[in-house]
Amino acid sequence: MLAMWGLAVVVIFMVLIMTKKATPFTALVLSPIVIGLLAGFANDIGKFSLDGVKGVASTVVMLLFAILYFGLMITAGLFDPLVHFILKIVKGDPLKVLVGTAILASVVSVDGDGSTTTMIVCSAMIPVYKKLNMKMMDLAVLVILANSIMNLLPWGGPTARIIAALGVDEGELLRKILPGMLIAIVWVIAVAVIRGLSERKRLGIVTLTQEDIDGMTAADALKSHVEDADRLKRPNRLWLNLILTLAVMVYLIFGGMWIIPKIPAAIIFEVAFAIALIINYTKLKDQREIIEEHGANAMHVITMVLAAGIFMGILNGSGMSEAMGQWLADVVPSSLGGHWALVTALASAPGTFLLSNDAFYLGVLPILAQTGAQYGFSAMEIGIASTTGQAFHLLSPLVGFIYLLLHLTGVDMGAWQRTSAKWAIGTFVIFLISIAVFGGVPL
Repeated sequence: MLAMWGLAVVVIFMVLIMTKKATPFTALVLSPIVIGLLAGFANDIGKFSLDGVKGVASTVVMLLFAILYFGLMITAGLFDPLVHFILKIVKGDPLKVLVGTAILASVVSVDGDGSTTTMIVCSAMIPVYKKLNMKMMDLAVLVILANSIMNLLPWGGPTARIIAALGVDEGELLRKILPGMLIAIVWVIAVAVIRGLSERKRLGIVTLTQEDIDGMTAADALKSHVEDADRLKRPNRLWLNLILTLAVMVYLIFGGMWIIPKIPAAIIFEVAFAIALIINYTKLKDQREIIEEHGANAMHVITMVLAAGIFMGILNGSGMSEAMGQWLADVVPSSLGGHWALVTALASAPGTFLLSNDAFYLGVLPILAQTGAQYGFSAMEIGIASTTGQAFHLLSPLVGFIYLLLHLTGVDMGAWQRTSAKWAIGTFVIFLISIAVFGGVPL
């Protein structure tokens, strides 16, 4: 029964946002509360919600200071040379813009953090999209398609959880899924070409003068209310800002390796933001203006993540999440035991969408692996099969950074989920075929 209540929460939420009957924030907060009351958890909803909010607290802090940090860098002009370089390369061709978006998103996503990928790619590409009157939906879709693939690197969320849950070797796991990841990246570029040809037909190729290019800045990516924004540009601090940003990337990617200490991402961005303020803005008035401007941009994202915390808090605290996981593990008849790796792969798609990575990989996957062992499947084979669902995971409302992506691009959540899912099917099929061909997983 708990599984049914949990599914009701998810279905109600999806219906509300797909039909635009409620904002994502309202749906995230109210749908679990209403179902929780009906399910008999009236006395515990407050505790469940608070536990959920505490669970996303580190994510909230990280997003807050990541937005403040990259917002400052955008205002200071760090990304302006990149915007100008991209404009010179694409020469007003929407096809080249979209292919460039796919490649840039794939490269930046190596850091494994969706929020930094979103900030960097959007900072560089939104001014170009606006200048050429291109669809922001394409940008939002390509970012999520690329990130869903690169998130499978060992320092990303799902792979680390698979290793912890099943005790498999991370090097072997990566070697077996890497070919599929590379092919999937080619698929993302193919999607960019398909959409680019459509946009080229709709818009044509725009001729940009050097004056047009020089007039574009990364600050156009933000909903800025700063008056006389040029006053806050810091072109003479470009190299200092670049070195600081590269240091942030190194700590995010390689923290805990070699001699580089492991530091939580939230603290990295908080310290980096403090240093960036001192480097670029010595006047307190300018510092306050930077914080007020980009803090306002952060509020929308933070409220959405806190709402997602309530959503997951009630699902987890009430046992609905665990019940849904058990239901996913039990729903397939044992007669399909000879195809248990395929069963795991198919279950991972709705599993990683409906549940958090923690809930699926640490709660459901061990059950699937134990069952698979009875049919002759190794833990490694089940672990590899479970990675395929990541093609859809980042479309889940439980993923915090997607609200930053939707905020910056201004696209509707329901429409974005439908459009992204259409192309994500291709990623899923590629993953499925590649684990059989390259990963040695008998489907």
